[in-house]
Amino acid sequence: MHLQCSIYLVNSTKIMSDKIKSIDDFEINLSGEEIEATTPEGREKRSWFKRKNKGITTTTAEKRDAPDGLWVKCPNCKYTCTVMELKENLYVCPKDGYHHRIGSEEYFDILFDEREYIELFTNIKSKDFLGFTDLKPYHKRLTETYAKTDLNDSISVAVGKVSGNDLVIACMDFEFIGGSLGSVMGEKISRGVDHSIAHGIPFMIINKSGGARMMESAFSLMQLAKTSGKLSQLSDAKIPYISLCTDPTFGGTTASFAMLGDIIIAEPDALIGFAGPRVIKETIKKDLPPGFQRSEFLLEHGFLDFIVNRKELKDKLATMLDLFKN
Repeated sequence: MHLQCSIYLVNSTKIMSDKIKSIDDFEINLSGEEIEATTPEGREKRSWFKRKNKGITTTTAEKRDAPDGLWVKCPNCKYTCTVMELKENLYVCPKDGYHHRIGSEEYFDILFDEREYIELFTNIKSKDFLGFTDLKPYHKRLTETYAKTDLNDSISVAVGKVSGNDLVIACMDFEFIGGSLGSVMGEKISRGVDHSIAHGIPFMIINKSGGARMMESAFSLMQLAKTSGKLSQLSDAKIPYISLCTDPTFGGTTASFAMLGDIIIAEPDALIGFAGPRVIKETIKKDLPPGFQRSEFLLEHGFLDFIVNRKELKDKLATMLDLFKN
């Protein structure tokens, strides 16, 4: 019995020794050092590469970081993926379905057939009629935003085909001063309605706004009545108007055209309202219900017709346009 135990211990020790030597050989290989050993067949074992200079020789100045814009992190679940993967998934998080905020160009590419469309009214730009100044002059803010975003204003209007159906789409860009409602937005929506009426084409607004643009004062507030009046003309002409609320849809947009659609739809978990949750909570001095002002909450309380995932948006629009046509 003692002899068997001794033999077992000797064998175990030899096996462990061989494993440690194997690990050492692997690490030496990685370091580029020569291994003075031979194989059972008698051939010399050599490393697969040899490091001429030991240690890290790259200076700090020569080090390069990964270029910006290659990776994106989901703000909801913190999942990290490449920008290309996110784009192929229509800017919806592959892990938890979070809808990333995108601009008018991305929506036009997603919705219009073959990404072919004609952008309308590109020559209209905002002006500082009031000489308004807050933290900086309004005209300077506009100049900086034009250069930064390469946009003419907080909304773009385009016409094209969605699954073979003609459609005029007015889409907001949140990166242009928070997608704020100003005189140019009201004018572009009005002209978009006129184009729809003249050609008998359905009209759609993709809402993404923080509210009225304070730098334009009363000019901004007048757009609520202006756009609402124009949409009534669309109704009189029996031309469908579809409103899509995305995150966020607030202020003057919600108080006017965003809630006047023949069909009012929203993306999942979009924040929609007039005043923000914090302002409401401080005003009424009460805690708000879970999910307050989210699209699921509004659907439950009858403010929306349905919620649509961005991946299904084009197919849903095509179905609605076919139904309106018939």
